[in-house]
Amino acid sequence: MHLSRNLLSVKLKYWLGLAVLLSIALICVAFNRDNDDFETARREMILRRIGHELLLQSGDKTSRVLPVKKSAENEYQIRFEKDLTFQPDSLIKITQRLLAKDPLAGDYVVNVLNCSDSSVAYGYAIAKNKKDDIVACRGRKQPSACYKINIKFKPSGLITAKKGYVLGGLSFLAFVGFVFLRSVKPRENPTEKEQAGNFTWGSTSFDAKLRKLMVNGKTTDLTGTETRLLRIFAFSPNETIERSRLQKEIWEDEGVVVGRSLDMFISKLRKKLEPDPNISIVVVRGKGYKLEISA
Repeated sequence: MHLSRNLLSVKLKYWLGLAVLLSIALICVAFNRDNDDFETARREMILRRIGHELLLQSGDKTSRVLPVKKSAENEYQIRFEKDLTFQPDSLIKITQRLLAKDPLAGDYVVNVLNCSDSSVAYGYAIAKNKKDDIVACRGRKQPSACYKINIKFKPSGLITAKKGYVLGGLSFLAFVGFVFLRSVKPRENPTEKEQAGNFTWGSTSFDAKLRKLMVNGKTTDLTGTETRLLRIFAFSPNETIERSRLQKEIWEDEGVVVGRSLDMFISKLRKKLEPDPNISIVVVRGKGYKLEISA
């Protein structure tokens, strides 16, 4: 009864732990993806606004700004329905004013490309530190033509760190999950003899049904409590059994548990196992006891 309950508890821990770890991982991935999608959509709205104001500057109040294209990670293209002309000074002021509303836009490079061959018609770089700005050829109005405005942002330290934390967190969860699942991995099914309550360790054998312990050919009778206690150890040799578990499983139906009772029965079992030097019940300090069986 205790064995089946213990195995069921281990299996429940196994699946519960797996479900919790997978849920945490999925939440982290979903949160990161939703947040990135929101920031991308917000940035694209700002870029469309830049295109709109450029059209107004060129005197065009009717043609459309085409959908912003994300050409690469942190790189976008503003495209137009018709040809336009622009003043470099106006382009710089518009992009600086509107991109200031993007909290993740720090340093960026703007290149105005010719639609026909993607050659650079005009370009400049803006940095948080103004002395690092690279701006040339101000005041020269560009001829009317088909242009694409390509804006490449320097990856934000916040985004890089966030992705690093997410990836690092998932790796840590995977490691914790591996350790946890190994620690609660169900023990192999007991043999038919063990199911019947018969155990053999070298020159020592234990018959739980008959309450008999045979050590080096000498048979000793066991009490009911000694039998229940040794049976728990027998199903988990060389494994630490918590003191609280032993007390609960042995005395759970008898009401009050006396703290020294367990120590007394452990002491009695030790004496009965003493003739076999390869078997002993050892104390695992701060945790419980272990039936230690040498090869």
